[in-house]
Amino acid sequence: MTAQRAYWKIPIQDTQEFLVKIPEHQFASAPIHDYEKLGAPYDNASPYAVRDSVLKALVKAQEYLQRHHPQWRLYIFDAYRPLAVQAFMADHAYKSLLQEKGLENQKLDNGLEKELWSEVYKIWAPPNDNPLTPPPHSTGAAVDLTIFDEENQTCINMGSPIDEMSERSQPLHFQELAAQTDLDPATLHHATEAAKHRHILLEAMNHAEFERHPGEWWHFCLGDQMWVWLSQEKHPERVAAQYGRYDLLNQGMA
Repeated sequence: MTAQRAYWKIPIQDTQEFLVKIPEHQFASAPIHDYEKLGAPYDNASPYAVRDSVLKALVKAQEYLQRHHPQWRLYIFDAYRPLAVQAFMADHAYKSLLQEKGLENQKLDNGLEKELWSEVYKIWAPPNDNPLTPPPHSTGAAVDLTIFDEENQTCINMGSPIDEMSERSQPLHFQELAAQTDLDPATLHHATEAAKHRHILLEAMNHAEFERHPGEWWHFCLGDQMWVWLSQEKHPERVAAQYGRYDLLNQGMA
């Protein structure tokens, strides 16, 4: 049932760069991480950690954002995930999907079970332990984020929440919706605003050389296999990922 990923073909030449904590005072974030509330097994790891160069790029992206929108900051939803957390969250998403469809107490045939896991893997990378194909978040090179409005003390409208398993998670969903001609004014306003805000986030992150996940408006990466795969057309010189799976036990934190 493991979903294949096109970026798995990219080789990894890890730079051994340290994982570092994202400064709480510099970016917006929740005081208690959402996955920790669910019981995800982080042990001594922090969900608010990335490779050192990725942190520097986040600072650059936020500086660009604030030049145009001084009251806004990047809101870090999630970053580093140990493999155990990746497995926990994929399993949680699967159980949530069963509950949503009213299937939690039913015995499923192999075909339906495979179909449901396929839905999960549209959002969640498989938690496989092959060092050649690590989940992006387990490398310390991927971050899930949105934009926080300091004046109103809330995250701005992106059209859908992070981690939602629906077509609304597709980066261009609201841009395409806003182009339709039969929308009522309220729906058009919501779609137009969400599309605009997603573009602002993309522009800030692209300025710092991040690449956006093709199926998730909130997921950006820099230096991992997905990043190389997404940017090779523009940068054919990029042939190997800089970051593989980060083992906190053996590599530690800077």
